[in-house]
Amino acid sequence: MATENAPTNLSELTSLLEDATKVKVAGLDVDGVFRGKYMSKDKFLSAVKGGGFGFCSVIFGWDIHDTVYPKELLISNRGNGYHDILALIDLSTYRRIPWENDVPFFLVTFLDPDTKEPLFACPRGTLKKAVGKLAERGWEAMAGVEYEYFQFKETAHSAAEKKFTGLNALTPGMHGYSLLRTTLNKDYFTDLFDECLKFGIQIEGHHTETGPGVYETALAYTSALRMADNASLFKLAAKSIGMNYGIIPSFMAKPYANLPGTSGHIHVSLRNKEGKNIFGLSDAEVEAGGRKDSQYAETRFISQEAEWFLAGLLDGLPDVVPTLVPTINGYKRLVGGESYWAPNAVTYGYDSRAASIRIISPPSVSPSATRFEVRVPGADVQPHFALSSIYLLGLRGIEKKMTLSVQPMSQITTPEDKKAVKKLATSLEGATLQMMREGSVAREVLGDEFVDHYGGTRQHEVDVWNAAITNWEIERYLELI
Repeated sequence: MATENAPTNLSELTSLLEDATKVKVAGLDVDGVFRGKYMSKDKFLSAVKGGGFGFCSVIFGWDIHDTVYPKELLISNRGNGYHDILALIDLSTYRRIPWENDVPFFLVTFLDPDTKEPLFACPRGTLKKAVGKLAERGWEAMAGVEYEYFQFKETAHSAAEKKFTGLNALTPGMHGYSLLRTTLNKDYFTDLFDECLKFGIQIEGHHTETGPGVYETALAYTSALRMADNASLFKLAAKSIGMNYGIIPSFMAKPYANLPGTSGHIHVSLRNKEGKNIFGLSDAEVEAGGRKDSQYAETRFISQEAEWFLAGLLDGLPDVVPTLVPTINGYKRLVGGESYWAPNAVTYGYDSRAASIRIISPPSVSPSATRFEVRVPGADVQPHFALSSIYLLGLRGIEKKMTLSVQPMSQITTPEDKKAVKKLATSLEGATLQMMREGSVAREVLGDEFVDHYGGTRQHEVDVWNAAITNWEIERYLELI
């Protein structure tokens, strides 16, 4: 779905940029960090006419802190001289950045310069391919993302000077849905909503969540690629707006050991060319008590396609966990499991916030609002990769007409039932090994090139973590061992 006023041709683009002297462009790396720059208007227009511009491939050859991967990967390495890749400007993503004097802004997708195909590790290109497979069946992927995030009354300099310890929370105490706490920083709180709206990011809900300085923001449901772009841009917007107030919003999944982490829940559904929700039943079917051939009572108010989608998602979930939980820290959030609102197993249930996949359907919502909420990801999620995995697993379930291999969470009551529940990986290392193993479902749906490259970047994160000496180790062992 294009943004408002997005140009469809060069003439419209030229008119839109009439008052501009420069344009900002950016694309995403595998960690979800925007990499971009200003371009002069003339250079930008020339790049649009010429089918893109060269961009150094090192953004796929280094990590989140710009350290080149010691184990070289295919896209960018010493052997190819960290050559240029092609950045294709997506005119449908046109925005103005309100906190940067309304400078025009466009997203790019990174292409292989030889084949002109999306790079297998480009987040936008990966999701475009995934939703394209659904489009071949006449379906449009729809999605929503909701973020929880801690915030600190700090700047980049003050946090670095404190070595990221003893940071001041934006507000004290545990105050979910508090009207009082938002008054403490009302200009910042309302700016997040208002500036995002000007930036083309529609917000459905915005409130405090339980935890010191925690907000939750639910982004308005839209097409999957637009949602993933909006979700990534929301992080950029929050951090940029925060700078003006001396505030750092953090999308780290678990900054405090003794508090719940922060989630990045993802809602998904499919609709056909007529706009009908593929996952929903007709009003008549709902009034009649739902599908008579559903596997379980909890799936009777979702369509057969939705049940197949759910089965595929559950079947492949353990193999794609790094695309849902991409950081070392993200697994600390999952350790607490249900007690910390962070499901860590292959589970599902009707309107269950304790399950990894929450079924949202009648009677709690209308048939048109039927959807699944994937509750495994934390706020550190890269939404393009996560949505790609979710939709490709669901499509695999539909194509294979898969049946649910586990019962709903409400029926898992005995010790034997609970023991049989399949747990998700408890570390990035374990999750990456599972994803990269020969014959994994991840390789089947995402492809070997993606799995080998992305898995290599996650192995690098593990190596860096394994080499680190933490405060915990010093405090525990230095004196007494």
